[in-house]
Amino acid sequence: MNSLLQEKLSYDKTFDCVQCGYCLPACPTYETMERETHSPRGRINLVKMVAEGKASVEDLKEPIEKCLGCMACTIVCPTNVQYGEILESAKHVIDEQEEKSRPRKLVENFMFQRFFPSSVWMDSLGHATWLYQTSGLKKVSQRFGLTKRAPLHLHEFEAVLPEMPSPKRRKSRAGRYVRKRPATAKVAFFKGCIMDSVFYETNQNTMELLLRSGAEVVFPKQQTCCGALHAHSGKVDESVELAKRNIEAFEEEGFDYIVNNAGGCGARLIEYPHLFEEGTEWRSRASAFAANVKDISEVLVEIDGLRFEQSVPRTVTYQPSCHLRNVQKVTDAPVALLEKVPGLTLKQMDRPEFCCGSAGIYNIVNYEEAMDILDVKMQDVCGVDPDGIVTSNPGCLLQMKLGVVREGADDRMEAMHLVDLLMEADPQPKT
Repeated sequence: MNSLLQEKLSYDKTFDCVQCGYCLPACPTYETMERETHSPRGRINLVKMVAEGKASVEDLKEPIEKCLGCMACTIVCPTNVQYGEILESAKHVIDEQEEKSRPRKLVENFMFQRFFPSSVWMDSLGHATWLYQTSGLKKVSQRFGLTKRAPLHLHEFEAVLPEMPSPKRRKSRAGRYVRKRPATAKVAFFKGCIMDSVFYETNQNTMELLLRSGAEVVFPKQQTCCGALHAHSGKVDESVELAKRNIEAFEEEGFDYIVNNAGGCGARLIEYPHLFEEGTEWRSRASAFAANVKDISEVLVEIDGLRFEQSVPRTVTYQPSCHLRNVQKVTDAPVALLEKVPGLTLKQMDRPEFCCGSAGIYNIVNYEEAMDILDVKMQDVCGVDPDGIVTSNPGCLLQMKLGVVREGADDRMEAMHLVDLLMEADPQPKT
C-alpha cells in the first residue's frame, strides 16, 4: 500500500465510519441522485478503497466533486466521523493528481492566488458590476439576449444580483467605528471577499447593527479571503497561507469578538486550528483566533443592546446556512432575533436543514445537480408560502433568489439576508 497516499487521504479516519446508513436520509445528493457512491458512507468507502489501491483516484473524482460539503451527515453520525477532513483530503489528492491544461492552470492560479484574496480585485468586480447595472449595459444585454451567451449559466445568477453601490460609496468606509458612549464590546469585523464585493450594503448594515448595540467596531485592513473556496477546490496550501494572513491581521489588537455574517466564511475561520499540526506555534495562534470567531447573530444576542422600533408586517421562513448550522452549530440566535421583530410572522419549513444547493461555487460548476436540490428546497418553501426567505450566507442568498425566480414567485416573495431584515425594523440602542 502507498503510505503517503493514505496519509494524504486521511485514511485512518475512514475506519470511524461503520456504514450504518444514518447519513443517507440527511444527504441531499443521495436523495436527488439515488446512488450509493453519492452518499457520505459511499464516498468514505471509495476514499478507503483508493487508499488501499483497490480503486483509482479517477474513480473518486466524480462522487467527491458532486458532494455539497454541507456537513448534514456529521450532525446525525453516531460515531462522529470527521467527514469534512476526509472530504478535503480527497479534494486535495484529486487536485494534485489531475492533469490540467496550461490555460486552466493559468485561470486557476489567477482566481485562487490573485482574485479572491485581493481587496482591489474584489472592489473592481463590484465597480464593474455597478457600471454594468447603471450604464444601461444590463438592459441592452438582456434585451438582445447577450447575457444568455455567458458560460456556466451565469446569466441566471446575474439576473438576481443586488444593486451595487457606487465606487464613491465603497471608498467612504473608514477603518474604525466608535460610538461616543463607552463600548460594550470591542469587535473586529471580517468582511469576506464575495460578501463585501456583491453584498457590500449588507456588510455596512452588519457594522451598523454592531454600533447600535454599543460595540466598538474595528475593520482590520490586512484581512483577506477566508480560504473556504480554496479548500473546497483542493487548494490546501493556498488555504493555509490565507489562514496565516488572517490570523496575523486580527492579532494586532485584542478583540472580544471576530464577527462575520457569512455562514461559509465563519465555518472556515473556526476550522483554522485543524490546518496546523498540534503543538506548533501556528496551531496555538489559530486556536486563539478561532475562539473569538462569532456569527453576527450570536453577538447581537449576547450583547443584547438593541430594541426594534418599526413593525415589519411580513411572513417569513428561515433558511439556515448549512455551514452556520452544521459546522458553527449556530441554530437558536438567528431565530431569536427574528422573533424580536415586531409584526413579523415566522413560519418554519418541514425540512429547514435541507441544503439549498449553493455550496460555494457548487451551483456554478454543478449547475444541473444544484438545481435539482434547489427544486426540492423550493417545494418546502412554497409549502409555507412566505413573503420572504431569510438566510445568512451570500451563496445561499443568491441561490434562494434564483429559486424564487424559478418558481415564478418573484412578484410575491423575496430572499434577504437576516441583517438587512433586522435593519428594516429600525433597531435602536437600548437605553
